[in-house]
Amino acid sequence: MQFQPASPTRAFLDHLSRTQLAALDDLRRTQADMLDLFGFGVHESAFQTIASGPRWTLRHYPGAEAGEPILLVPAPIRRPYIWDLTPSLSAIGFCRDCQFDVHLIDWTPPSEGDGHDGIAAYVDGGIAACAARVAERTGSAPFLLGHSLGGTFAAICCALHPSLARGLVLLGAPLAFEPGSSRFRDLVVSQAKEELPDGVVPGALLSQACTLLSPGLFVWSRWMDAAFSLADPAAMNTHMRIARWALDEMSLPAQLVNQIVGWLYREDRFHRGVLSLGGRQIGPSDLRTPVLAVVSAADEIGPRASIAPFFAAMTANSTHIIEHPAEIGVGLQHLAILAGRRAHAEVWPEIAAWMNAHAATGT
Repeated sequence: MQFQPASPTRAFLDHLSRTQLAALDDLRRTQADMLDLFGFGVHESAFQTIASGPRWTLRHYPGAEAGEPILLVPAPIRRPYIWDLTPSLSAIGFCRDCQFDVHLIDWTPPSEGDGHDGIAAYVDGGIAACAARVAERTGSAPFLLGHSLGGTFAAICCALHPSLARGLVLLGAPLAFEPGSSRFRDLVVSQAKEELPDGVVPGALLSQACTLLSPGLFVWSRWMDAAFSLADPAAMNTHMRIARWALDEMSLPAQLVNQIVGWLYREDRFHRGVLSLGGRQIGPSDLRTPVLAVVSAADEIGPRASIAPFFAAMTANSTHIIEHPAEIGVGLQHLAILAGRRAHAEVWPEIAAWMNAHAATGT
């Protein structure tokens, strides 16, 4: 086959697309710099980097080394400091105060040669590797806590490796993608079926696609949250810090995006028991780890309907669902469990109690 040079029209369109993305990145950096100047910059707790891999670094937060080890699994699309937003709204700080030995996966942006990395690379090459490193360091399998797609990937990892974790906590993390399981799922599936070409997908492009897909969720709901927060300085402070966090977008491999959209959202493979990874086919019956799911009816990405059907298909396992209310100041209700004041006051103590109970019984 002879190489066919790109047509002048295609070359021009590619140049225009790159120029647009570069402009979006410049705008994003300018907005982030302005928010930093107004005091909404990033202030994370002290941590040590104890291991690294092709797509991740593993953090350890010192202070409770004798406690039960836990491994936090953020979604790979943005930086992880939403788990550590402020001293009073910090899942990391709460867990340390409860004497858990806290570790966190910090996903790193893919290089140009990583565009073929898919779910397996993040599950086996990332979560499983980090959990094994935590177990090696502490002498005990950790509890995994995953938010959004981080929780989905953590569940897949536990299904592949049943002894990897002592328990699994899902925070707004969808496992079932049936029609009607979430509004966001239905919007994704309603789009024309088209795969991204090999390569790396810029974070700005992913954010733009989500905004165009659901402006009500990703634009109007944020504006309404800002309006409701005006009379509450603490809520407005949280809202602005989340707005700053939302500007720290991460690029993803095109293969990963294609598999998330195709294998999970469109085909519901994990829930149907036909997800093939590493030469194995896995589904609900393979997830034998005790699981706690934390959901909100106001969450349009990971509500109860995206969890309950999967739990119903599991066999002989300990599962529990906690619901939490909508909150103001969180921008998107999908983030309320990590940044909501009521969630930190009412729900996180229940999460800690669940982990302590399973640590005590060994089940």
